[in-house]
Amino acid sequence: MRKLLNTLYVTKDGSYLRRERETIVIEFEKKDVFRVPAINIENIVCIGYSIMASPGLMQLTGEYNIGLAFYGGNGEFYARVQGAQSGNVLLRRRQYRLADESKQSTDIARWIVGAKVSNSRTILQRCLRNYPENQDREHIEKVIIQMAQFLNQLKDAGTTDEIRGIEGYVANQYFSCFNSMITTEKEAFRFVQRSRRPPLDRINALLSFVYMLIYHDVSSALEGVGLDPAVGFLHKDRPGRSSLALDIMEELRGYTGDRQVIGLINLKQIKPDGFTISDTGAVLMDKETRAVVIETYQKKKHEEIMHPYLEEKIKIGLIPYVQAQLMARYIRGDMECYPPFLIK
Repeated sequence: MRKLLNTLYVTKDGSYLRRERETIVIEFEKKDVFRVPAINIENIVCIGYSIMASPGLMQLTGEYNIGLAFYGGNGEFYARVQGAQSGNVLLRRRQYRLADESKQSTDIARWIVGAKVSNSRTILQRCLRNYPENQDREHIEKVIIQMAQFLNQLKDAGTTDEIRGIEGYVANQYFSCFNSMITTEKEAFRFVQRSRRPPLDRINALLSFVYMLIYHDVSSALEGVGLDPAVGFLHKDRPGRSSLALDIMEELRGYTGDRQVIGLINLKQIKPDGFTISDTGAVLMDKETRAVVIETYQKKKHEEIMHPYLEEKIKIGLIPYVQAQLMARYIRGDMECYPPFLIK
């Protein structure tokens, strides 16, 4: 259990939440392990398959207008309990107004893309530090310099379309360096360009699958804090698409997605023969490879990092929930700007 700002995260399976007067109590194996006054909490996020809450606890959250959300161990959204005086309707109405307001929507897009460019640049810099004899060093250094220039251009971008253009160009330059970060099985895991539907090589198949896992986690997190995942600021609205989830994903792709794919290949945790090529040319992972990717992704979630904005240790798996909460706080007007996730 960890309290971040005024959100309580419960991540241990077998935990039981109950009410004791005006206090939230968490039990594990019939012993009290944590308690906090309800007045100090705004949201409770339960992540696991066997976390339970008493009716009394649910009544308490309603009385204090505390959001109570439940997720599965893989981050899938299950349910949210909210009191009668819910702020979610007001929060979503404000979200819709901001999405239609040109300047503020553009500012949010600028912060998100700025974080994505900065994080991509950091990944390439780490590659050069870890592999100083990289044969593509000159090209990587050139891309790193260009990214710094585009970070400056983002400050002056006046429209969201300009920001999207910068994001697209930087993404292409970043992926032009992807092969250089692969150190084993370079022929089998050769990356030419990003291809999505369908993925046309093994790396694209891995990227698409891991991005899907992140997308799912971010969508669930947004649901949990009461935001509408479908209404974003950088990505345009489209039926059946969680545009806000895609927005926040941009900050997380490099850290929780690309680095995992690179690690899986370089550490030889997956093999080239774990993929099949269909008649259409699509490259697909087999069941065993998919299981390895999911297992690695889940294990990574339990590692702790120092969150760059909160300045306290959190599990990597909680990053989407923290960023969703920060976005909700900004939209409510509790913060002057939205702090995107930045790799340090």
